[in-house]
Amino acid sequence: MKRSVTVESAAALIDERIKELGDWRGKTLAKVRDLIHKADPEIVEQWKWMGTPVFSHGGIVCTGETYKNVVKMTFAKGAALKDPAGLFNSSLDGNVRRAIDIHEGEEINEAALKDLVREAVALNLKVRSRLKPKPKPRRASSKA
Repeated sequence: MKRSVTVESAAALIDERIKELGDWRGKTLAKVRDLIHKADPEIVEQWKWMGTPVFSHGGIVCTGETYKNVVKMTFAKGAALKDPAGLFNSSLDGNVRRAIDIHEGEEINEAALKDLVREAVALNLKVRSRLKPKPKPRRASSKA
């Protein structure tokens, strides 16, 4: 049985992950999380796939994964996003996703990252608006 995680508990689980990492990865994940929320205050935090922080608005914007040597932000529709600052440096061969690997000591281009988040949200909302079903035309009533 699949257990649903509320927004409040997802945020608490992400807080817990940041705290338990207790090193540069926790600080980096916290920084990235803050920048995501500054870029779009309507971002919803989720906890999926057995422990992955997910940031969504109109669909998945990106994940915030932590590994031994990297904090990875995977943008669900990254291949469709413009990246003039060249932030994407991982998962470049795929047709859909793109990722940013942040290593210890690396600076984050905050303005460019916020622009990417905003662009990802705009794309999600654009795609979502095209997918909304059109109302069915009403038939004339047979009652007189």
